[in-house]
Amino acid sequence: MLNVLVNGCNGKMGNVVCNLIEENENMQVIGGFDKVSYSDSKFPIFTEIENIHVKPDVIVDFSLPVATLNILNYAKANNIPMVIATTGFTDEQNQIITNASKTIPIFKSANMSFDIMIMKKLVAKLAPLLKDTDIEIIEAHHNRKVDSPSGTAQMLADSINEALGNTLHYEYNRHDKHEKRDKHEIGMSSIRGGNIVGEHTVEFIGNFETFEIKHTSYSRNVFAEGALKAADFIVNQVPGLYSMEDMTF
Repeated sequence: MLNVLVNGCNGKMGNVVCNLIEENENMQVIGGFDKVSYSDSKFPIFTEIENIHVKPDVIVDFSLPVATLNILNYAKANNIPMVIATTGFTDEQNQIITNASKTIPIFKSANMSFDIMIMKKLVAKLAPLLKDTDIEIIEAHHNRKVDSPSGTAQMLADSINEALGNTLHYEYNRHDKHEKRDKHEIGMSSIRGGNIVGEHTVEFIGNFETFEIKHTSYSRNVFAEGALKAADFIVNQVPGLYSMEDMTF
């Protein structure tokens, strides 16, 4: 039985993760960590690090960057593997996570969907073949998502750029620009509205045709299931920084 602590347990994704673990006969939630605790919770919810009195086998994190780094200190101090599904980290915060992975095994991905990993591989294969096109990435999410563009959009852009020798730069805002499109850019556009779970489209736009790849998520269960597979995986690893590709490719 894998004992799991869920960081951000009261959030939408945290709730989904907890519900899926409840249905999993090989896992159990032994605690949650969040800003608020509820007396009717099926498991203890801790609001202060020093009050955590359970020792999980793994921590699954769906929260905000500052909350991730908070629980990361606890994970390091107690030698607990961690799955990080939070996005929106700064370069400095990413470096803190990388440094921590020298001490504990950390699984980190901007998207826990297997199909998104396939999409990442596909756009990297396509980029050299369509290098003369204008590349645009459009992502759409619910109106509560705070980071923009999404971590997944950034990941897809990085995959394309690496395939092209890191010769491109990213354009996030054309509002203040009064010049034609640079051939050496990847345009990034974000849509926020309603309860959109997640949509990512990569367009390779030529003069006479467009090649488009699109992924649509219909349920948050996709990401939660991926996180639980990651938890199963990471508890058996040595210290290091791991991703979906380490499990699926």
